[in-house]
Amino acid sequence: MTLRVAIIGMGGIGNNHGRCYTAHPGAEVVAVCDIIPERSDKAAETFGCQGFYSVDALLASGLEFDAASVTTAGVENGGDHYTPTMQLLGAGYPVLGEKPISNNIDEAAAMVALAREKNLRYGINLNHRFTPAASLAKEWQLRGRLGEINMIDMTMWINNPNESSPHFHARALHPHSLDVMRYFAQSDVKRVQAFFKKGKGRAIWSNMQMNLLYENGVIGHLRGSYDGNFGAAGTYGLETLEVVGSEGRFILRDACEELTFYPRFDTQLERHENYGGMSHFSQTFQSRIGHWIDQNLALVSPEKIDASGADALNVQRVIEAAIASWESGQVIAL
Repeated sequence: MTLRVAIIGMGGIGNNHGRCYTAHPGAEVVAVCDIIPERSDKAAETFGCQGFYSVDALLASGLEFDAASVTTAGVENGGDHYTPTMQLLGAGYPVLGEKPISNNIDEAAAMVALAREKNLRYGINLNHRFTPAASLAKEWQLRGRLGEINMIDMTMWINNPNESSPHFHARALHPHSLDVMRYFAQSDVKRVQAFFKKGKGRAIWSNMQMNLLYENGVIGHLRGSYDGNFGAAGTYGLETLEVVGSEGRFILRDACEELTFYPRFDTQLERHENYGGMSHFSQTFQSRIGHWIDQNLALVSPEKIDASGADALNVQRVIEAAIASWESGQVIAL
């Protein structure tokens, strides 16, 4: 069986999705769509498929497909996801959306609600949890190797000079951070406290620190920045995740590049570099999209989709709570 896919939005990320689908033996790109005709035409030629200039035209064409990627962007990289996603879900198609699910909580909630109403698979490209290293760390956790989880600490910083909106940094980057933290906390966030700072010469809140209390008592801390990339091309790391338990802790660097387990009562470390053959964050797209393909081909029930729209809505609500905390000076309860 082959999953026939349509891709909506043929910028850099849309073409990346296209390459991932093409590389997977169980998928085929049968349609691309972009409101900029030249983009659609070029992508149609690249992937050897039909091109469309609107979702309406795609749906009216009678072309058969099984699922769609929505890789539009918009304000804060999420402002244009709503309309095509609602069109596709409304027409009965499973959707893999890009992060953030939306920069508008009401629109995000409406997409999740429609997918649930239609009983459709709806996933988001929250790809940090899909690395082989993250899977191994999760296995350690499930085996009880870390014991009871006490704390989760994460740092994510990149260099992004975009000045498009005051909270672009929080809304566009940290769905990744908060999702992978939630993945290991195994709980939703209960309370949020956050502080923001504008970087030198910046108009937007490009630096952030966030304190989290999860419903199960785990405490978390996230610091992020769009003023990062330290060293040549970020050679000193862009991302660090540390999960601390009663029996041990692990540190996962740069999503996939280095995973180390530190036992609490022993000096024997376990270290893996490029575990599973994944050596760079760019490879996580193939891993996550491959998982989406496999879950669709296996006809996994919508509520069991990994990194679902509901998961993405959850972390986006945490981001909005962080913004509310900064603006009010209060700890925000979710």
